[in-house]
Amino acid sequence: MWFPNETGKQKLGKILEQIRKEGEGKEYDCIIGLSGGVDSSYLALKMKDWGLRPLVVHIDVGWNSELAVHNIEQIVKYCGFDLYTDVMDWEEVRDLQVAYLKSGVSNQDVVQDHAIFSSLYHFAVQNGIRYVISGGNMATESVAPHSWHHSAMDSINLRAIHKRFGHKKLQSFKTISFFQYFFYYPFIKKMTTIRPLNYMPYNKKEALEELVRTVGYKEYGRKHGESRFTKFFQNYYLPKKFDYDKRKVHLSSLILSGEITRDCALKELEKPLYDPVELKNDKEYVAKKLKLSVVELDQLIDEPGRSYVEFDNWDRHYALLQKLKNILQKVTNKKIKTYA
Repeated sequence: MWFPNETGKQKLGKILEQIRKEGEGKEYDCIIGLSGGVDSSYLALKMKDWGLRPLVVHIDVGWNSELAVHNIEQIVKYCGFDLYTDVMDWEEVRDLQVAYLKSGVSNQDVVQDHAIFSSLYHFAVQNGIRYVISGGNMATESVAPHSWHHSAMDSINLRAIHKRFGHKKLQSFKTISFFQYFFYYPFIKKMTTIRPLNYMPYNKKEALEELVRTVGYKEYGRKHGESRFTKFFQNYYLPKKFDYDKRKVHLSSLILSGEITRDCALKELEKPLYDPVELKNDKEYVAKKLKLSVVELDQLIDEPGRSYVEFDNWDRHYALLQKLKNILQKVTNKKIKTYA
């Protein structure tokens, strides 16, 4: 799934050629979601080098750090790309985020992640842009225990949690249905996701150094630091409520890709997850933004965690889809992929 070699170079060359060819005569030949994180930011620089003409889309879910805003501005300015920012209705996002905290499930980032990807895919299809470029990659994200999280794209689960604990009707918050996600968009509308970083050598440290040198990129200090909620969720909520330390996942991926050694990872894990003063400030910020008291936020975090399976979800649909997919692959002798 990762080709940091000549094979990857050839595969990527063919993909880029196809994108340029199909984009002839159009204002944009592809679309890229830009969060301000290292992966998508570095990819934007490469797209400039490759001569692609993307529309850059940023989905503002309300948790951007000041550094994220700065980094996005610097990258778009340097690359000369057009930027479209979709600002989500904060009251709907807030209501859904609080509902997730009340549900007690492990993946509290579903609200942000679903909003970002569903909005990006809807926008691409509605504007006739076939290729969606993603900064997702195997080099830094190859390790992901299924027991830790459920897919953020399960709108059945999202709506079930909101129905149980939410209060405000979701009107502008557009979910993507199971049918749209797995069938209508990839097979009928021919929307195709491409992850170019999987076809090239990718070293996160070197990518960060290039971003700093080229556009004055400002480092967050930790993975997903571009979102203030994700920072709090990964470094406090998960360890305290479920005893999950996401650093183990991130560092394991870097070990497997050869970027760091296991000894370096173990030394990193010896460091505290949070500075006490920083934690106090972040907890107060999150509570205030969600219109909760710090005591109420602590109470929600201290309650026993729940599994997503306690709420309606897409598991039965997904299992059936996988069986159908396996049958079709045997009959056609071709591998069927919906998202690269």
